[in-house]
Order: sequence, then structure tokens, then C-alpha cells
Amino acid sequence: MPAPSQVDLASCADEPIHTPGSIQPHGFLLFMDGEGRLEGWSTNAPASLLPVLQLGRPYAELPLPAASLELIAECAGALTEGECPPAMAAVALDGRDYDAIVHATAGRIVAEFETRMVPADEVALFAVKAHSSIERVRRQRSIDALLESAVRQVREFTGFDRVMAYRFRPDDSGDVVAEARREDLPAFRGQRYPAGDIPAQARRLYVLNTLRMIADIGYAPVPLLGARGAPALDMSFGVLRSVSPIHVEYLQNMGVQASMSVSIVINGRLWGLLACHHMTPKAVPYAIRMAADVLAQVLASTVQSIEARLDAELVERAARVRTDLVESLLVDEEPLDALARHADALLEATGAQAMVCLHNGKVLQHGPIERDVAETIAHALPADATEMLVRQDVKEWPQESQPLLGKWVGLLGLPFDPPGGGWCLLLRTEQIEHVSWAGRPEKSIGYGPLGARLTPRGSFDAWHETVLGLAHPWEPAVLANARLMLSELLRASNARRAQTESTRAQLLAMLGHDLRDPLNSINMAGTLLERGSGGGNQPTLGKRIQSSSNRMQRLIGQVLDMSRIDGGLGLGMLLEPLDLGVLVDDMVDEMRLAYPTIRYEYVNPGVTMVRADAGRMSQVLSNLLSNARHHGQVGHPIRVALKSEPGWATLEVANNGAPIAEDLAANLFNPFKRSSLHNPLNRSGMGLGLYIVATIVREHEGEIAYRHEGGQVVFSVRLPLAEMERAGPT
Repeated sequence: MPAPSQVDLASCADEPIHTPGSIQPHGFLLFMDGEGRLEGWSTNAPASLLPVLQLGRPYAELPLPAASLELIAECAGALTEGECPPAMAAVALDGRDYDAIVHATAGRIVAEFETRMVPADEVALFAVKAHSSIERVRRQRSIDALLESAVRQVREFTGFDRVMAYRFRPDDSGDVVAEARREDLPAFRGQRYPAGDIPAQARRLYVLNTLRMIADIGYAPVPLLGARGAPALDMSFGVLRSVSPIHVEYLQNMGVQASMSVSIVINGRLWGLLACHHMTPKAVPYAIRMAADVLAQVLASTVQSIEARLDAELVERAARVRTDLVESLLVDEEPLDALARHADALLEATGAQAMVCLHNGKVLQHGPIERDVAETIAHALPADATEMLVRQDVKEWPQESQPLLGKWVGLLGLPFDPPGGGWCLLLRTEQIEHVSWAGRPEKSIGYGPLGARLTPRGSFDAWHETVLGLAHPWEPAVLANARLMLSELLRASNARRAQTESTRAQLLAMLGHDLRDPLNSINMAGTLLERGSGGGNQPTLGKRIQSSSNRMQRLIGQVLDMSRIDGGLGLGMLLEPLDLGVLVDDMVDEMRLAYPTIRYEYVNPGVTMVRADAGRMSQVLSNLLSNARHHGQVGHPIRVALKSEPGWATLEVANNGAPIAEDLAANLFNPFKRSSLHNPLNRSGMGLGLYIVATIVREHEGEIAYRHEGGQVVFSVRLPLAEMERAGPT
């Protein structure tokens, strides 16, 4: 005998739930063809009708209340393509009160007579209360407040033990976002359920028939009788339609005895759901249910208005972010600095949780993302990409990077400067990172015969398994704004690149001009020496030749270094043990000899061993001393300090002077600074010195920084101590 297959909510997908062939017993049903001839009825029809119920009999010959006969006649006369919307009338039959609801579907007229236990005057009072509730809901200004108000109002005028508001996501999973309940019931708010909890055909019925009630899930289904071989009755719009046994099992496992669901439909899609639960059987009159249905329509209309307003605000906010960011990119020397300043605004505008930016080999991270994960993401980007890159599933990433991503599986990538490897990467975590686990009720209700899946806990765990490795999808509005942003960022980057090339050309022209002067001096001095007309000026001419040659060597050296850095070759460091104290002592002595009018203050602290390239470190110190000499206040000393701390050596060069302006300080270590052109304090400067110095320090695994302290401009360089120094004395 084969093993039985697992039955769960997914099995609903195979059930003909719109043609169950039975109804709930709190009413009876008749159905007719489009001409009003009887085609079938439920087996619980009242005794007064049973003797006259015959297939093919016209409805007018049935002993039904006049109001219900009028509804059937109106429906038959108003059929359009076999359909007619429902109409209701209060009637009495055999001493019982009914709500008669008549509609037509698929060419058949369906007359349902739902037993009404509540007197008409009480129903009227309920209706007044429901109208007041609708007005309260209509006044809410946010979706969260709207749903909070809706669950409270629906519970108040219907009396259910629990009313929950579900909000569905693009993947059709649903969150319980609002809840009004009896205090002794466990909270379901914050739970999320998989799309499979509402299979596709059930979702279709929720859209078609926006209100559904189960008065008592312990009911015995009432069969429908009809002609043998006739098509099953389509009860998509029925109010008495029988319920899938799997759904019954689901409610039983939650301890629910009666339920009502009210659909929130927007643009033909099931946007949300008001789910009402009662722990004992409960029948809500049709008129009250219709008030709840009207409230849901008000909800849908209000939600649509709020979402339209939020979309407009998002577009406006995104436009501001784009404008501000583009302006910063055009002004700032370093694109990563501009992106860093606008990081929070970018995250807010896109709903991302972290950002990683790349440019010219540099990596910037913002938000709670680890450095190694940021670098993994950087390495997982396609080469030479020019189009926006969107990822939601971990499986969309290169296979080798998947195990290293952690929770960061959602990506919105903007290649804002392809030639420079410029990317702005907005990241989202997998969805389970955002679920409120604290609200998970432990399963306290026993499993039913159809299995553990049909419980709140089981459903939640099934959702958890479904979404592993999936981020929340990027919304259409976010993607549209991101495309606009990418377009503007590319234009800004191209403008920056053109401006940089123009500046580069200007600086190279300046280099040619600056080289011409020392060359002319050398040529003139050489000519005078060659003709022997130097007289007693030979020492002066020699100094001029030496000074001009040194100046040429410095300019050419900077250009060559810049060329190596731009070409990705690095500066070719040879790291060896070096006593930094001796090197600084020698450099300061040279400066004292070369510039006797300037006072240099330095005290050698003793042996300070680092692993460094002596020539390059001399270049670093020479540049910092030159800057201090050019920019320091006349008559004040240049102070040089060297000190050791655990694991690090710190070298500082300070001169008296005003603080550097913030906009200039942010770009001190960038190349081709426009502020360096025609600087009156250093006319031969090209804006490359500090950039090369910073590169040298980075290639030594060190750090360089600027600060203004006590009226002094201070540049500090930190280098790792050599291992023998880190270890300390033995």
C-alpha cells in the first residue's frame, strides 16, 4: 500500500474550492438558469419548499417571499454576460428571519437565504456604529494608523475576539501589521506568513468576493442537489459556500471557531486582508458584514491615496538627493567623500540598510556591514558594467562569493564612473533579518490530523524556510529613481573627468613653463662659465645651477611618481629596517643648513625602528617640511616631533598658521587640486606633493592626517613599528 502524501496548505491549490458542491448550514440555497428555471437546491431547504422543488420549475411558481422573488426577477433581467452583482432583502419564511442574497455567475442565478439571528433593530444600531467607525478610519493620515484604526473599529462593531490586518508583499507573503484582540489571546502581530498560506485560487476568490464568513467551523456541510451530469455550481460569489477542510484544520489548530475575512483590493490585486477570529461560533448579520466590506473599500481608497502621496514624496525626496549629490560630485575633489556625506539620504531614499562605494581602487563602506563583506561584494561585480545592477537572491551572485555574503544578498548597483571603477552599491539584508521574532507564539495547540504545517508556528517556520537568501524586492519606484540617479551621476562623472583632464593639461602646461625657467638659468650660467666671463661669480652660478637642477628634479620626480600611481604600478617600495629617528635628524640638519634663517625644533627620541623605504620616507618628510616652510608664519619655528606608542611610530611636522579651510582640508591628499594652481605661497606647486606623500604612507601600511591645534597646522604620519620594536625588550 503506498504511503499517504503530505497534506498542507499547498494542497489547496489542487482543490476546486469555488465549486465545493456543499454549503454551510446557517442558511439554504436555490440556483436557477438564466431564465429562472430551477436547476438545484441545498438539502436543508425549508419543509414548505421541499414538495414543490422540481428541476426546471420557474422561480415564480415557488412559494418564496415576495421580496426575494423580486430580487430574482431583477437579477434575471439584469444579466450581463451571465453575471449580476448581489442584492439583498430581509425576508421571513416558515417563521424564521433570513437575509436573501441574490446574484448571478456563469449564467446561473443563485439565491441564498442566510439565517439571521439578530433582530432588525439591533442590526440598525450596528449599522450606525459601523458608519461612525468608517468616518474614524477615513481621517487617518498614515497606512499604519489607518490599519490600527481599522482593526479596532471592526472589532468594536462586530464583536470578534481578534481582528488582524495583513499587508501583503510583492512576493505575496503577508505580515500581521495591526491587531486588536482579547487580552488573554496570544499576539500574532509581527508574524509573517508565506504566500502558500493563501494559494493562487484562494487569492483569486478573495479578490472576486471581498467578504467571507465562517459562522462555525465545526459545521457539517450541506450537499447541493442538481441534475446528474450538470456542471458543478460556481460559488465564487456565494456567502454560504462551504470551506476547504484544510482551511478548517488551520483554524482549528489556532483555536478558532468562527472567522470573517474582509479583502483590501487595490488595482485588482489583494493588497491586504482584515482577518477576524472568534473562539466560539459566531454569526454576523449580512448588513453588518457589508458595513465591514464598505470599510474595506474606504481602506483601499485611502491606502491608494496615501501610497500616491508617499510615492510623490519619494520622487521629490529622491530628486533632492540626486540634485545634492550631483552638485557635490561636481565640486568635491574626491567622489567617495561626496557619496559618504549623502550616504544616509541615499539609504533613506532607497530603503537600503548599507552602502558600499568604489572608486579608483578605494572602498568606502557605510552602515552595519563588515569590511571583508564589503570587499567580497566589490570583487563580485562585473567588469566594464555600464547598466544598473539589481540582485535580490543570493543565487544571483557569483557562486564563489555566495558563502561570503552573509545576510547582504540584495543589491542595487549604480556604476557611476566606469572608467574609474566607480560604483555606488546599495544593499539590503535577507528578509528574515527584519521580522520581529519576539512576537512568535510558541505552539500551544495540538496538531490536527492534517499535520504540523497548519499552525501559526508551523506557517511562520515555513515562511522562514521560504525566504532564506532572499532580500525584500526593490520597489518599482525605487528602481525608477535609481535609473534617473545613475543617468545624472554618469553625466556628473563625465563632467568631472573632462574638468580633471582640463586641469591636468593646465598643470602639465605649468610644468612645461616651470621647467623652462630653471633650464634657461642653467643654460645662461653654463654659457657664462663656457666663455669664462663668470669672473668672481662662479660660486653664485654654481649654486644657481644646483638650485635649478634640484627644482627640475623635484618637478619631474612628481610627474613620474604620478604616472606610476595612475598606471597602477605603485611606487616600488623596498621596505627594510630603518631607524626613523636618524633619518629625521639628518633631514632636519639638511634643512638647517639650506635655510639658516628658519628655526627648526627637533629632539631625537632615540632608536625608533620601522620597516620602510628610506628614500621614500625622506621624500615624505621633505615634502612636509617644504609645506611648513612655504605656509608657516615668518619668524616662528617649524617643530618636528617623533614618538613611539604601542605598535606605532608617530612623526609630526607643525608650523604656526591659520587653519586650512574645511573645503580645502577635505581634499588635501587628492591630486590635481584646483586650489594648487597659481598658489602665491608656492608658485611652483602642482598639487601632487601631498597626494604622493599619502600614497607612500599607505604603501607603508601607515596613516597620514591633518589637524589644527594650538594655533598650529599639524601633519602627522603614523607608521607600524618593526616587529623587534613591537615585541619590546626581552
